[in-house]
Amino acid sequence: MEQNYWLFGTELKILVDEQKSDGHYDLIEGTLAAEVETPVHLHSKYSEEIYVLEGDFTIYIPGLSIKVKVGESVFIPANTPHVVSAGSNEKNRALTVASPSGFAKLIRSVGRPATSDQPPIEDHETMKKFLNLSEAIGDVLLGPPGSRP
Repeated sequence: MEQNYWLFGTELKILVDEQKSDGHYDLIEGTLAAEVETPVHLHSKYSEEIYVLEGDFTIYIPGLSIKVKVGESVFIPANTPHVVSAGSNEKNRALTVASPSGFAKLIRSVGRPATSDQPPIEDHETMKKFLNLSEAIGDVLLGPPGSRP
């Protein structure tokens, strides 16, 4: 059932989606290059658990930064503004459990199938689709990459 996609330079593998979990959760494997980070955002309809497989990540939430290393995880409750920032390793890989489902739908709908090792160049239409679907599934962008909650 594994489905591989590129979304904004990040390789995302859908391991379990709403169809397999009956809408209870999505299981996503993400691979981020060194020092790539998400914009400040929150998920109003689902929570996340991030478990590090390779490299390390820093999770920024209001008033706190949490460094997460291989074998460690962090829980991000719904409605919590946050940033996920990859460490300086060439490859940083983590599993994300999003519960209930929603994240896999966003990846499938906006991401591009990973048919090579190189991410495609994103265009204005990709961002437009991303923003529209994010709003529909309850994701809210609060600031650009580099800002903190």
